[in-house]
Amino acid sequence: MTECLEFVTYCGLYCGLCAARSRIPQRAAALPEAMINEGWPVWGANIPIRDCARQRNLELCSQCIDFPCPRIEALGTIYPTLITDNHRMQAVGLDRWLNEQEARAERGVVYADTRYDGEETVREQAFGEVEKNGTA
Repeated sequence: MTECLEFVTYCGLYCGLCAARSRIPQRAAALPEAMINEGWPVWGANIPIRDCARQRNLELCSQCIDFPCPRIEALGTIYPTLITDNHRMQAVGLDRWLNEQEARAERGVVYADTRYDGEETVREQAFGEVEKNGTA
C-alpha cells in the first residue's frame, strides 16, 4: 500500500496533478524549441533596436526623432499594433498608456493573439541577423 501512496500527500492531494511536477517541467523543456520557432534563439541577445536606443540615450524608441524607423516598421509587420500603440503612448503619456496596457492584460489580451509570423528577412531587419547555431 505504501508504494501506491508515493504521489499522494497526507491531506489527499495527488502530486501528479501538481503543475510543478507535470506542466511546468514539460513547458520548461519545450521552451528552447519554442523560442527558436518564434525567432528568439537567444533571449536578450544584442538586438539592434535596443542598441540604437541606448546609443541615443533613449528609454523608448517612440522618443526618437526618427520614429518609426525601418527597424520599427519591420517589427510592426510582426506586431501589427506596435506603431499604433506607440503613437498612443506619445499622445496620452507613459503613465496613462501603462494603465491602459495593464487593463488590456487584465482582459486577457496578449500579443500572441495578434502577432504575425514575419518573413525571416523582416525579423533580421528588426532584430538583427541570427546565425544558424542560435547566436547573434
